[in-house]
Amino acid sequence: MDALSAINPLYSLSGFAVGLLVGLTGVGGGALMTPLLILLFGIHPATAVGTDLLYAAVTKSAGVAVHGWNSTVEWRVTGRLAAGSIPATILTLLMLHQVGAGTERSSAVLSTMLGIALILTAVAVLLHRKMLRLAAAHLDGLAPRQTAILTVAAGAVLGVLVSLSSVGAGAIGVTALILLYPQLPMARIVGSDIAHAVPLTLVAGLGYWLMGSVDWLLLGSLTLGSVPGIVVGSHMSARVPDRILRPILAATLVAVGTKLIS
Repeated sequence: MDALSAINPLYSLSGFAVGLLVGLTGVGGGALMTPLLILLFGIHPATAVGTDLLYAAVTKSAGVAVHGWNSTVEWRVTGRLAAGSIPATILTLLMLHQVGAGTERSSAVLSTMLGIALILTAVAVLLHRKMLRLAAAHLDGLAPRQTAILTVAAGAVLGVLVSLSSVGAGAIGVTALILLYPQLPMARIVGSDIAHAVPLTLVAGLGYWLMGSVDWLLLGSLTLGSVPGIVVGSHMSARVPDRILRPILAATLVAVGTKLIS
C-alpha cells in the first residue's frame, strides 16, 4: 500500500474544516481536532491526543520560524514557560504511563481533562478582554521576581493541561502572558507563546509515541487537509466579523467540553 492510498479522505476533510476554523478564529487546532477525532470518529482519547500533539509541533514550527525571523519572540519569557512546562509534562506522562495510556481509566481521565480544557478555552476566547480588565489592577506592578515565578507556574499548569488534552497552549497560554506581561506588544506575546508550544507539544507527543499512542497515517491525513484549510481560513478571516465568530466558537467548545465530561 503506497502512502497516497493510505490517506483517509474523511480525516483530510476534517483536517480542512478544522484548519479553516483555526484560520478564521486563531484558536489552536487541538481545541477542535482532538474532540472531533474522539466524538465523531471514535478514536481512543490517548491516540487522538498523542497524534494531535505531534501535529501541533510540526505545524507550529513554521510559525516559530516566521516569528523568529521577524524578532517577535521574547525568548526569556519562552524559557520561563518551558522551565515549568517541560518538567510538568514529563511527570504527567510518567504518571499516565503508570496507569496505562490505553486503559479504560486513562481514557476517562483524558476525556475529562479535555472537556475541562475546552471549557477553559471557551472562557478565554469569549471573556478574555473582561478578564484582562479585572486582573489588571491585581497584577499591575508585580516585582520582576514575582513575574518570573508566576510565569514558570503558568508553564507548569499548561504542561499538565496540554499533556492530558492537547489543548491550552494557544488561547489559555496567550491569555496568561497578556496578564503577566501587559507591556509586551501583542506580536511578541503570540510569538513567545508559539515558540513555547513547539517544545511542549513535541515532548508530550514523543511521550505518547513511546507509549504507542500515535497514529502516523491519521497524522498524515489530517495534515494534508488542514494546511490548505488554514490558508483559506486566514484569507477569509478579515471578511467575517469577530463578534459573530467568537460566541459561536465558545458555545461549541462548551457544548463539546460538557459532553466529554459527562
